[in-house]
Amino acid sequence: MAEKKLKQQKQKHADITLLLEGTYPFIRGGVSGWVHQLIEGLPQYTFALVFLGSKEKDYTDPKYAVPNNVVHLECHYLWDPFSFSKPKACDGNSEYIQNSSKLHDWFRNPCTSFDEALVSKILVSLGQPSGFTVEEFFYSVASWEQICKQYYKNNADNSFIDYIWAIKSMHAPLFRIANIAHQFALSTGTFHTVSTGFAGLLGVLLHYLTNRPLILTEHGIYTKERKIDLQSLFIKEHRDLLSDAYHMGMQYQELLWLRYFESLGRLIYKASNPIISLYEKNRERQITDGADRDRTKVIPNGMEIERFLTLRAQRPEKIPLVIGLLGRIVPIKDIKTFIRGMRTVVTQLPEAEGWLIGPDDEDKEYAQECRDLVLELELEKNVHFLGFQKISDILPRLGLLVLSSISEAFPLVLLEAYASGLPVVTTDVGCCREIIEGSSDEDRALGCAGIVVPIANPEAIAEAVITLLTDENRWHSAQRAGIQRVESYYTQSRMLDGYKTIYDQALIQ
Repeated sequence: MAEKKLKQQKQKHADITLLLEGTYPFIRGGVSGWVHQLIEGLPQYTFALVFLGSKEKDYTDPKYAVPNNVVHLECHYLWDPFSFSKPKACDGNSEYIQNSSKLHDWFRNPCTSFDEALVSKILVSLGQPSGFTVEEFFYSVASWEQICKQYYKNNADNSFIDYIWAIKSMHAPLFRIANIAHQFALSTGTFHTVSTGFAGLLGVLLHYLTNRPLILTEHGIYTKERKIDLQSLFIKEHRDLLSDAYHMGMQYQELLWLRYFESLGRLIYKASNPIISLYEKNRERQITDGADRDRTKVIPNGMEIERFLTLRAQRPEKIPLVIGLLGRIVPIKDIKTFIRGMRTVVTQLPEAEGWLIGPDDEDKEYAQECRDLVLELELEKNVHFLGFQKISDILPRLGLLVLSSISEAFPLVLLEAYASGLPVVTTDVGCCREIIEGSSDEDRALGCAGIVVPIANPEAIAEAVITLLTDENRWHSAQRAGIQRVESYYTQSRMLDGYKTIYDQALIQ
């Protein structure tokens, strides 16, 4: 394992410690690809990686060969069971609970003043004998009384059993994160978290414990993504129920979880500087969610254009009737809408093929549902599941790239498509419209590099695909716009220069 190999180097210092939740180096694509690009592109710095996962069994071998400037990797799993001694009642630290109640009051009303000294004291003593241990949380009289008090004050109309298990589940990973922070022995110049959530909270604790700067980059807005996850879970669990209440919104425990992640996000914004997003719309969302405007900035993703010039040269003169979707076979990518769109496409273009290119082992049940849908729509001769493929082998063989996602931030795959000379069709999510149509007057003057469609609309996807594949002039116009846009605004050097400036400033503090 890469983890063991790196630990054997016994490094004592890293310039930058990246805090990663469920991504690099164990998951391919998306944020993981960006992390790998960042590390490789800035070889003058040394990096340490702290990976937070769900359960150890959920992750196998690393999917990336980590670069030589990664000097440390440690992995922690937040949802593996705690090892307790035999439960034993205790009084608990009432003073700590009283102080933490003030923090919870700020979570409920973030317009009130933020007492950073108190928050620092609460967080750095979490899980410690001087503060509040995990045994005290689960077994103390003080903890039980506080949970009951908050239930009767704020939640008495809802199930107490659901409430108490939600509270226990929310707090359990916090103690594990606190333990990780206190055991972190590597000196570092700065911490850089690539999300809010649990990785971001670890960054806050390490920031307060070491007094080193904390940098935050949000590719997507974490709370928005967790809301989508919770809604998907809710729909899946209750789709057979007919009550209007179930169809109108999430259950109370899902709302508790959403408020929990929103509160963590505000806490992380308070400790981070700078707070980086990939595009302006997400920067404004960060500010709305509690980020200090003066700390926010935008650094778009970038591509190493030169790597794709050979792919561009391999593109056939005749436009292939092959529509590719590069991404994981998971619900958030809305693969089913792509498949349903292909049903309409093949009625007008019988030779057209749809290629689903990406791993299908993350949500095996959903992947099987997608395969079943292909059979149901009699598309087995047209739609193919190719699994993970080298992008260099795939892009020259496609006539269009399609993204049918219900949520994205700044998909690198669009830039890769442009650099290889491929137009795109994508849903109107994240930064996709900006990438296709342009973000400024000068950018928009380059033209559209594809077509933007509404989410969950297979007919709109089909219409856009058919339009581009049957209109060579429009296809070539979109191709030219994409190439010019990526070469003008989304180069890797621009992105890396932005982070080099930030790292240099952090390292002299």
